[in-house]
Amino acid sequence: MKLSLRLLTASLVLLAPSAWAQSVAGMWDATMDFNGTQIPFRFELAGQGATIKGWFFNGDDREISNAGSLENGKLVLNYDSYLAKLTGTFKDGAFDGEYGPMLNHSYPVHMVRAVNKLASTRQAPSISGQWDLTGVKSGKGEKAWRLILRQSGTDISGAILRVDGDTGTLSGRYEKDGQFVLSHFSGARPALMIIKPAADGTLDISLSALHGFSDMKAYRPEEAIAKGLAQPTDPNLHTSVKDATKPFAFSFPDLNGNIVSNTDARFRGKVLVINLTGSWCPNCHDEAPFLAAMYDKYRKQGLEVVALNFEEADQLKNPTRLRAFMKEYGIHYTVLLGGENGDSAKAKLPQAVNWDAWPTTFFVGRDGLVRAVHAGFPSPGSGELYRQAKDEFTSTVEKLLAENQTSAK
Repeated sequence: MKLSLRLLTASLVLLAPSAWAQSVAGMWDATMDFNGTQIPFRFELAGQGATIKGWFFNGDDREISNAGSLENGKLVLNYDSYLAKLTGTFKDGAFDGEYGPMLNHSYPVHMVRAVNKLASTRQAPSISGQWDLTGVKSGKGEKAWRLILRQSGTDISGAILRVDGDTGTLSGRYEKDGQFVLSHFSGARPALMIIKPAADGTLDISLSALHGFSDMKAYRPEEAIAKGLAQPTDPNLHTSVKDATKPFAFSFPDLNGNIVSNTDARFRGKVLVINLTGSWCPNCHDEAPFLAAMYDKYRKQGLEVVALNFEEADQLKNPTRLRAFMKEYGIHYTVLLGGENGDSAKAKLPQAVNWDAWPTTFFVGRDGLVRAVHAGFPSPGSGELYRQAKDEFTSTVEKLLAENQTSAK
């Protein structure tokens, strides 16, 4: 009898890690402590052991781990295209750990099993649509941003669109204290936004995000115009070139160390989309899959896409994150190493005027001259403005492709 009990106990001990790993699958309610601000977000796990996968949500999109492990309650998940990890331990039905590096730091993460929230019977004021945000503090000279909101009853989602791109999709609900609380984390750009409708039809906005805290006021665009308030920066006018009569010059190494220049035969007579980007940049992650699809669609018609990547010093020596970035988004176009990001990057491209948004995209005709420049790129969280940006990029490329090839220099 004692022997049987011992064998049973030993069997349970051996089976426990596997059974326990199976139990973590499913949805979790997570919170990141970002410099003292609690950022709620959704997280999901699947698999077990060496097959464990976990993903963050960005609206309907998922940022899925590349590899990981779950052993005796200890979790490790790698997110290679951000060169980051989620690590920690499950105990008593909860997870405690950290995520990073992000901005050179790691941040505490706590998770508990997700609870199905009952549909609210409260009445929420309707705030769907576009708004102009004033009271903006931007190092890029912006005086207003765009707020895009989508609402269904008490549930709400949306994004803040700046000249360099948006916050990703923030999601939340109307709370009993009369405020909408929205948040976001998808492996980058954590954000918490509190929206309080005011009696005069405006919105009071409090935003805690990657680069600090802001209090802002939101007006409907027509009201902002009528009041003479500053308008959001036009991304098509933010950056330009010093001399539009001269070709846009570049000469940088690819990931194998080979120098690639705008004068190379491979680009002669082609339409070029030159993308100033970095694998560290969340908005560049938003743009990359669109550029990859556009290149695959139009390359046989004479389109070339050239990404000039500006990275940290260690990534220039060994661009592991950039390689993961390229793999994740199926990038087949030309990728070059422009140098270190920061102010020194601007000296590498003296033709670019007021270039301070990541990403920034230059559209070059078959003659080598810049025809258009677009600062930033929105994510699907920007709704109709995201669709407009994609349509604008596509129409610009199609127009340039249609030009007479004999005009090439």
